[in-house]
Amino acid sequence: QVQLVESGGGLVQAGDSLRLSCAVSGRSFSSFAMGWFRQAPGKEREFVAAISRSGGTIYYADSVKGRFTISRDNAENTVYLQMNSLKPEDTADYSCAARTGDLATRLPDYYDYWGQGTQVTVSS
Repeated sequence: QVQLVESGGGLVQAGDSLRLSCAVSGRSFSSFAMGWFRQAPGKEREFVAAISRSGGTIYYADSVKGRFTISRDNAENTVYLQMNSLKPEDTADYSCAARTGDLATRLPDYYDYWGQGTQVTVSS
């Protein structure tokens, strides 16, 4: 059974940084492309970032480009989301997702497994 567990969320002030982690178990992490998505109250789920299985292809949402960095450590079975220069509009529940195969994608329907999420709240 594949499990994804996020950690690292919290309450921060605008301009601060956070690093989210997503640990994957139950299957070889290196078999997955990975993604991060977020959902704010009353809004639809939004793509944040994705990384291919090899790490060679990375996508970002325009709203986070230049501030957020996705990375993966296949030895640690973990994908990270480094978030810098946080803004109040980044406040959301952040979830990681795993997709079997090589290719990263912005589309949530292509992901096979999801974590429970971790809350990020950015105060102004």
